[in-house]
Amino acid sequence: MGYEIFIARRYLTARRKQAFISVITFISALGIMIGVAALIIAVALITGFQRDVQDKILGATSHLMISDLSGEGIDDFQALAESLRKIPGIRAVSPVAHDWVLVQGMGKKEAVMLKGMDLDRERETASWLRILESGELPRPDGRDGLLLGRDLAFSLGAGPGDTVTVYTASTRLSPFGAFPKVKTFVVAGTFATGLFEFDSHTALARLEPVQRFFAMPNRASWLQVTIDDAFAAERIKARLRTALPPLVYATTWMELNKSLFSALKLEKNIIFLTITLIVVVAALNIIATLILMVMEKTRDIGVLISMGATPSEIRRIFFLQGAAIGVVGTILGTVLGMLWCAAANAFELIKVPVDIYQISHVPFKIMPRDLALIVGVSLLVSFLSTLFPSHRASKVDPVVALKYE
Repeated sequence: MGYEIFIARRYLTARRKQAFISVITFISALGIMIGVAALIIAVALITGFQRDVQDKILGATSHLMISDLSGEGIDDFQALAESLRKIPGIRAVSPVAHDWVLVQGMGKKEAVMLKGMDLDRERETASWLRILESGELPRPDGRDGLLLGRDLAFSLGAGPGDTVTVYTASTRLSPFGAFPKVKTFVVAGTFATGLFEFDSHTALARLEPVQRFFAMPNRASWLQVTIDDAFAAERIKARLRTALPPLVYATTWMELNKSLFSALKLEKNIIFLTITLIVVVAALNIIATLILMVMEKTRDIGVLISMGATPSEIRRIFFLQGAAIGVVGTILGTVLGMLWCAAANAFELIKVPVDIYQISHVPFKIMPRDLALIVGVSLLVSFLSTLFPSHRASKVDPVVALKYE
């Protein structure tokens, strides 16, 4: 294939009388470059957003949640948790007692999800509990302490050492009638998971004080299960069916956030298909470029055929020209797209409202599989666009081509 490469390179690089073809060649490569760069940036944006939200969700919630159908909580949860810890693939199991409460700080009140947890066990799997924003974990031997989410602490105007009052929706009878249950907690510290909804409406305490406060001393609202591979949650869930009591069921983190991730996946596919049209339009320019080149080089093709060049060798010459345009455009587009993603991450170029999107800026992350797919689609479209012009070139009649020479 030595002389075919030589001729294809000369046709692409040599100065021609018809500069119009050179302009179309440049536009074709530019179109491929822009299309590939746009694809990389768009897919990296969606993937980065999805991965960031996914990591924060997995950091703030459990991989599996074991709940009771009655809604009254799980009885004998210690024995159930101990049996679950023996199942292969499960890293940790911890009980949770929770309910919505009203928390009053420095003159402000907020509706809060109060969770009682085994904080020492939970700290082993939750990095945000190991590195608190401020303060420390509530101590088991001191006053009942509370961990507030960063945004919740800011809203209440409370910090470590301050006292907050917690009111439940349930009531207790007194000589003066029914009154809500009230308990005073000392703020031991603040945490930040990165999920605005969690950090602005969640307070954590040790399990026993919350169980007493909610009048459920021997029950847990649910068991949260952490597994070795978060994406094996469905497989572990199927394995749990035989180990769970009749009225107890398991829910995976993917089921809890199914609508969010389904929407992100659909959006990613639509963006990929839409921006691929840019590459297809650029490929049409490759077809136009090669057809014009075949018309310009008809005499040269006739000379080559008369000297013994076969139709397949003629096809390879023009195929290599179109392939070269596609490869150059793809390489430049890949470099441009990767550089843009790196710059966007370094300077946090795209800011978003944290209370809506749970993140302060959009991260760009391109996965190797996505990059390979983008490059592959671009090259495939470029190569396919050369088939018709190269086939037409191979059908040139040398007698007609050299008739007037």
